[in-house]
Amino acid sequence: MQIRTLLAGSAMLALLAGCAGGPSGQATEPGMDTAERTYQGTLPCRNCEGIDLDVTLLGDAQSTAAERTFDLQASYRGHPQNPPDENYAGNWQVLNGTADNPQATVYELTPNGEGQTYYFLRLDPQTLELIDPQRRRFQNNEMLRLKRL
Repeated sequence: MQIRTLLAGSAMLALLAGCAGGPSGQATEPGMDTAERTYQGTLPCRNCEGIDLDVTLLGDAQSTAAERTFDLQASYRGHPQNPPDENYAGNWQVLNGTADNPQATVYELTPNGEGQTYYFLRLDPQTLELIDPQRRRFQNNEMLRLKRL
């Protein structure tokens, strides 16, 4: 089972639960403070205990596009089919604004080859939150957060 299928399922659950982008009330800084950052968290999963997600961002907002790379690893906990871990790599870029906060910083992660594009809202230097492609937050956004190591 691919992470994009499970993430899409999680996103649909969030939408069905009442997807509404509430204002965050937090302005974020466009730059990042180091050249390599790793974030971890566990996303909800319909058919398992959760999807452990590790995202490592290399480069910073001022780096060239080729220097802004990412690695994303997903592992399924307690899945009845015991799928293998998934690994994606590609480039990321900074987008400005969300549907509710034009000052927000969003990271767009585009995998090389196959795979969906991921959008993460930077809540603060320590926290990223998975958001939808229209840059809207999900109602259950606390369950979609990754913390910096």
